[in-house]
Formats: sequence, structure tokens, C-alpha cells
Amino acid sequence: MTKVSVSVKRITVDDGISVFYRTASPSETPNSPTVLLLHGYPASSHQYRHLIPLLAQRYTVIAPDFPGFGFTEVLPSRAYEYTFAALTRTLAAFLDALHIASFAVYIFDYGAPVLLRLALQRPGAITAIISQNGNAYEEGLGPSWVPIKAYWAASSAGAGAAEREAVRTGVLTPETTKWKYTHGSRFPDAIEPESYTLDAALMQRPGNIEVQLDLFRDYENNVKMYPQFQAYFRESQVPLLAVWGKHDRSFTPAGAEAFKRDLPAAQVVLLDAGHFAGETENEEIAALTLKFLDGLKL
Repeated sequence: MTKVSVSVKRITVDDGISVFYRTASPSETPNSPTVLLLHGYPASSHQYRHLIPLLAQRYTVIAPDFPGFGFTEVLPSRAYEYTFAALTRTLAAFLDALHIASFAVYIFDYGAPVLLRLALQRPGAITAIISQNGNAYEEGLGPSWVPIKAYWAASSAGAGAAEREAVRTGVLTPETTKWKYTHGSRFPDAIEPESYTLDAALMQRPGNIEVQLDLFRDYENNVKMYPQFQAYFRESQVPLLAVWGKHDRSFTPAGAEAFKRDLPAAQVVLLDAGHFAGETENEEIAALTLKFLDGLKL
């Protein structure tokens, strides 16, 4: 395997947001097709630290941190609205600033609705999708969403303070963050503690818990858009590989299998893993991803 150097960079977009991102490309073919990696909750591009060098053997890989996550910086004076629509606008500005008009994309968790919102705006930009526990179907919403659905219902009824507090104390904790990484994994003791420790530490930054609560509240709007995302699949027939940790309590295997309803040619692979399958299964995921992308001859 060729040694690949991963760079960390910043670029200022969207009225002053300093987006942190990781990138690498093959030394022999630096202008190879782009694969965008979009992280989920409560992580950042750090979750792809092992996957990036594997994919960058043949592709240019770019993994940004969303506002509110990782090392992307948003000044309080920016008065940024933490919604998935806003995250999508920032991602679009990021891609434009880097002059990326066409790309394959690896989506996970929160990365899925951000990308699919962008797909509604730029359907021709996306050459292929690899979804690792990146959901787009109601049947894929697992039991971990129960307290958050209660928060949605109460908020829609004009209340929700108690339910918001329940999410704060029951979901947004270091213990729950660690559990999201380790639950369902065949090798929980092999998961590097810096992963969930970093996520938990960054969530404790001043104001960040409120950011996460706002995004949990807004996720209901992604669910409302699922029919639009599914229409995009049917109309585009975008090549899609679903690589799914089958023990995930957030997004269950039913969400992976559902892709075939709108994309009959979709490939679905269920892994003996949990939500953060990439922490221990990254070599298998990389092999599946490279085989899928190479077969498309992008």
C-alpha cells in the first residue's frame, strides 16, 4: 500500500465560517475523482482518520467538519442558525469555494440529510453514494429516537421544555457518546478512546449542548423531507452502496434495505457492527467502497 499523507486545512466560507477539513489524494494522480466524506453526530472528520488513507490510494478524499462539530469555527457574532438547512448551505459554499462540482459521497448519520438536501438542489453533482448508517426512510429510525420523537411532539404542541431537558440529560452525556461507539461492536475494546473522548469534550464547549439540542429538534424536518429524498433516488437512480452496522440502535437495517425500493440496483451489505462501524470495520468498508467506486469508472 502506498503511503498517503493526510493534510488538515481551513477555508472561510458562508459569511465567515472557518471550515476545518481533512484531505488526501494519490501522489501519482492528484486530480483523481473526488470522494466527499460527511460525518455524523456527535463526531467530526476525525471519525474518518483511518478511512481517508485507504480511500486516498485511488481517490481525492475531502472530509469537512460541520458547524457545531469538530474544529470548524463559527463566531458568536455570526448568529448562525443551527438547522440542517443551514448546514447544507454551508456545505454548498464549501464545495463552491473548493471548485468541486462533481463528486461521489460517503454519508453517515447527520451527513445523510445534509447531503440529500444538497442533492435536491444539485442532483447532477453527485456521481455515487455510499451510505454507512445514513438513513432516508422512516422504518430505519431505531429505538434511540424515542426520547427525541417525544421532544418533537411536545415542541409541536407548543411545549417541550421538559422533553428538551430529558434529551439533554439522557442523550447528550459522555456516557451515551461512548455507548454509541461501542454498542453492537464485535470488538468494543479495540475502539480507540480518543474517538468518543474527543466528541464528548467538544460537545462540552460553551453553548454547544444547546446547538445539539437545536439540531435534534430540527431533525424532524429531515424526516418530513424523506419523501423528497426518496423521489430524488427514483428520478436519479444514483448508484448507491449501503454498508450498515446491523446492530445500530439509531438507524436499523430496515433503513438500509429500504433503499432498494427506490433504487433497485442498490447494493446492501450488513456488517456485524454497531453505529460507528468504521471504528473497527474500516478495512472491510474501504474494500467495499473501492470496489463499488472502481466499478463505476468515475
